[in-house]
Amino acid sequence: MTEVYVIGVGMTRFGKHPDRDAASLGAEAVREAIRDAGIGPRRIQAAYCGHVFQGMVTGQRVLAQIGLAGLPLANVENACSSGATAIREGYLAIRAGEYDVVLAFGTEHMTTRFSGALTPDKDDIEAAVGLTMPGVYAMRAVRYMADFGVRWDQLTAIPVKNKRNAALNPFAQFRKPVTQEAVLASRLIADPLRLLDCAPVSDGAAAAILASGRAARSLANGRGIMLAASALRTGQVETTPGSMSFEPLTRDTAGDAYERAAIGPRDVDFAEVHDCFTIAEALRVEGLGLFEPGTYPAAAERGEADIGGRLPINPSGGLLGKGHPLGATGVAQVVEVVRQLRGEAGDRQIREPKVGLAHCRGGKAAGVEGAACTVQVLVR
Repeated sequence: MTEVYVIGVGMTRFGKHPDRDAASLGAEAVREAIRDAGIGPRRIQAAYCGHVFQGMVTGQRVLAQIGLAGLPLANVENACSSGATAIREGYLAIRAGEYDVVLAFGTEHMTTRFSGALTPDKDDIEAAVGLTMPGVYAMRAVRYMADFGVRWDQLTAIPVKNKRNAALNPFAQFRKPVTQEAVLASRLIADPLRLLDCAPVSDGAAAAILASGRAARSLANGRGIMLAASALRTGQVETTPGSMSFEPLTRDTAGDAYERAAIGPRDVDFAEVHDCFTIAEALRVEGLGLFEPGTYPAAAERGEADIGGRLPINPSGGLLGKGHPLGATGVAQVVEVVRQLRGEAGDRQIREPKVGLAHCRGGKAAGVEGAACTVQVLVR
């Protein structure tokens, strides 16, 4: 099967866009990805659009704005992993030999489609008794601290780091650093999670142009970044109470990606992970095998996960700093990894990275550990 490369990326600034809609945001990101790839729009043979709350045929509305109506296009909904799943669909189509050049994008205008804390589907039995995502992750934080003897003030190093990184990112929703004291003083959401421990409601879009090895060699002018693996899993049915302080779903999805890319966690130079809450970043980097269970908060406190640290995590600012428009998030992670591997990340540039990883996990369904988890490995 052919190799797959990312030859163009683009995104909007994440934040609140009251004068825009999901289609116009998506069109902006797609135009930028095409410009970045340096190709004619008609080189694109198929498209995949990730979104969650935007209604029917959102992808078609985006492509109609940029003159690409008529392409084979599939809309993908997979909770927070929708955009990442759109990338995987394009990756698989190229590997299968169906297409040479594919567009994958995600778009979301959450401020007009959603308010309040995210909950599972209203027919979900856990939602019926009041389950919300902040509630779930608050419980996970308490369990994690009890299991590993971690202090909450150590965990607050995560949002401080991510918002400091976001201040260097012109596409981020939050552009001001925060102090540990500010995190601890922010409004309580679900004990011990406070406002600055939670990803915001965001609007935005991101896009990537994928190409086969053959097409990339003729089109990318040496700027293509290999998408060495794109893995997707759904959580196992929980017949007994699952772990609250470790993520087997993240571990297993990462194992698939590492095997496909012929690497291990020690080969990863930096990662973008799904930090929807402060505790989530710790759970994900440990599930990925990048840090041993229970050790990440202290490592983050020591600066090991900083942009200049041993293993930078979320140099973009992550969801906590960059923002979290659900369908766009997984694509935006890949945008950041590509820019880092190209050396185009500006003030947040990591020193000479060769292997980057993007992890996106989303959704909850009664009786399973998690709805969808993706891990993408990109290699310079």
